Amino acid sequence: MDNSLVLIVEDEPAIAQILEGYLTRDGFRTVRAGDGETALQHHALLKPDLVLLDVRLPKLDGFGVLGRLRQASSTPVIMVTAVADDIDRLSGLRLGADDYIVKPFNPQEVVARVRAVLRRTQGERAEAIKRFGALEVDFGSYTVFINKDERRIALPLTLSEFRILAYMIRHPTQAFARADILDACLPESDALVRTVDTHISNLRRKLEEMGQIGFFPAVRGIGYRFSDPR
Repeated sequence: MDNSLVLIVEDEPAIAQILEGYLTRDGFRTVRAGDGETALQHHALLKPDLVLLDVRLPKLDGFGVLGRLRQASSTPVIMVTAVADDIDRLSGLRLGADDYIVKPFNPQEVVARVRAVLRRTQGERAEAIKRFGALEVDFGSYTVFINKDERRIALPLTLSEFRILAYMIRHPTQAFARADILDACLPESDALVRTVDTHISNLRRKLEEMGQIGFFPAVRGIGYRFSDPR
């Protein structure tokens, strides 16, 4: 993780300089971009390990940059904003961001978030493909496939649902507490642990619609496991 390259996309030089200083001191390499178009150019050329992306940018705003990045890349992105409307859009992280930070922020917290996101996403990328029965998890593309009747069908999952499935499938018979699932898969969320029940229910339903029965059984007094021992 040390020596990872962080692309700082921020149009306020003073803020960019502070972030650069803290990240560099913590062992990261950094490169800066002051607008959305330059950010895309740097990303294409330098292939950073993570993008720290301000929402309010000249030329192309942060949402536009994120959309372009997600068309062809799974590079982790942490969004930065001080605008309430942006926070509402980011709170569900439905746009493909891995985390978000609200201004004014503590630079040390930003560094901690960068480390947390890299730890999680690099762990996901360490194992490119995981198979379990008819299921195939592609960690690089954040996609789950069902291999059925000689067809490979993508399962339509939200980012949160993918994270939970990807986390639990690595240890399929282990019992996970709701709080552990929440901390590991939705660390940036203020959601209650019962939110996990909703995500698990949706995952179970989507798998059953594809003929995949018996996944995500409840474990009484604990939470859930991916699959019962066979």
